Amino acid sequence: MSTETQNDGGDLEERVTNFLRRNFPQIQMHGGSAAIQDIDRESGEVSIALGGACSGCGISPMTIQAIKSRMVKEIPEIETVNASTGMDGGDDMGGGMSPSFPGETVDDDGGEADEGPEAPF
Repeated sequence: MSTETQNDGGDLEERVTNFLRRNFPQIQMHGGSAAIQDIDRESGEVSIALGGACSGCGISPMTIQAIKSRMVKEIPEIETVNASTGMDGGDDMGGGMSPSFPGETVDDDGGEADEGPEAPF
């Protein structure tokens, strides 16, 4: 195998995939998934989407931070990691639904936020 083949984009994608499998087996063990959305070799930017049970999981922000800090250390070509569960409502990972709670209303005109349902007593 030539050095040219070893340094192509496919190799980088394989290393990112292996990194996720090796460093974060608990994602799959807990019913979640991690998928590469985009790799920009020129800028060194990688976008990762966590899905399945990761969406809405209370510890997914810590998992995202761990992925971001470890990946840039382990894979020298990677300078920036964007990771999301889609629960943040951003469009960078295809959106997603924000969590809602009983009694919560969305107020688009900038009024006061709903305090939730009143207690029945």
